[in-house]
Amino acid sequence: MGGGMALWEQLVLGAFCLLLIFWFRPGVKATLQRSAEAEKDWPAVLLPIAAVILFVVFLVMTT
Repeated sequence: MGGGMALWEQLVLGAFCLLLIFWFRPGVKATLQRSAEAEKDWPAVLLPIAAVILFVVFLVMTT
């Protein structure tokens, strides 16, 4: 016996992957469309990251 998968296992796995792709495709397409239309709000992302970095630097300096 070998270490690889049998042919039928590979076919079932491939069919399962195709089923997942077709199942998730509408949601992914809608999400990408909403993302393209969304307004980019960088301060909402950068402000918490900067706060965490400053807090870590503060902790390192006080130890």
